[in-house]
Amino acid sequence: MAYIYDRPDWPHFRWDAGALAVRLAEVRHHQGRVLGRMEALGFELETEAVFQTLVQDALKTSEIEGEILDREQVRSSVARRLGLDRAGMVPVERPVEGLVAMLLDATQGYAEPLTTERLFRWHRGLFPEGGHGRKAFTVGGWRTDELGAMQVVSGPLGRERVHFRAPAAERIAAEMDAFLTWFEMRDAGIDPVLKAAVAHIWFVTIHPFDDGNGRIARAIADLALARSEGTGQRFYSLSSRLRIERSDYYATLEATQKGDLDITVRLAWFLDILDQALSDAETTLAAVIRKAQVWETLGTKSLNDRQRVMINCLLDGFQGKLTTSKWAKIAQCSQDTALRDIEGLIAAGLLIREPGGGRSTSYAFAL
Repeated sequence: MAYIYDRPDWPHFRWDAGALAVRLAEVRHHQGRVLGRMEALGFELETEAVFQTLVQDALKTSEIEGEILDREQVRSSVARRLGLDRAGMVPVERPVEGLVAMLLDATQGYAEPLTTERLFRWHRGLFPEGGHGRKAFTVGGWRTDELGAMQVVSGPLGRERVHFRAPAAERIAAEMDAFLTWFEMRDAGIDPVLKAAVAHIWFVTIHPFDDGNGRIARAIADLALARSEGTGQRFYSLSSRLRIERSDYYATLEATQKGDLDITVRLAWFLDILDQALSDAETTLAAVIRKAQVWETLGTKSLNDRQRVMINCLLDGFQGKLTTSKWAKIAQCSQDTALRDIEGLIAAGLLIREPGGGRSTSYAFAL
């Protein structure tokens, strides 16, 4: 099977700019509109929107790779790094910290150059305890071919399907030098949004690491998008939309890597995904505004600190059913105290009992 990196014109990607012009203009307009609305929220609500977006981004970029992270760990890591006080803060494992650190560095540090050492630092953060699963897992360095060619494979043992075979390891250093030089060319004659899409394709085709290539490629795309916007504040999650479109994400990538250097179809698909991600941000905006409105309504209510903490938990998207035992654990109090807190909120019309009783009694927010 021939791949695009073996073509004589590699890596000179090309596309039909005319065919993309209208869609690109629409997406750029949508991008500016969403950014304008978010920035008009004011500092506190803007920070809240960034918090919600980064939590989703970390969870979904990992889910794309089949890895399910602990949501509370992600929330705690993002909150600490943004300097926010959040209920139920929990200890965070190092790989989660590394992922969140990479996502924040890619966006907040968008003006800093993308270098080999920066990529190595991201990779070490994703795998702080070294390689796992197979020998010769290089961490913080380019992959080797000691165990054979790097392949993307699916299917049961003995009936595997090879979706992609990466270029030989001996090519990586030169390939990455060319990629990074191009990425840092600010006058490359390409719209920054399209550059994000091209960068993703180029990087995952080189596939320079033993693991983590997808997550790092999406962080690079986010970095390019942040440059296109001139802000390190992240108000939408490309990875959340890519998770929804995961099948098409991989199918269009495979078709591109097995095609020629004309990537017009893939770029058009990327623009559609980005536009949908921007639309998804409207949902985040609505949730942030609703939270602010709820607290404005609660301004006249007499609430203790535990009750305020738990209401924030519910507004942030509490996972599962709220029970007295969960309340006690998060608020760090006894179950008797938790029950009194809950009954106080029921009396104030802020919580309702859900169907069921006894130990199975659960509660939901009434507003």
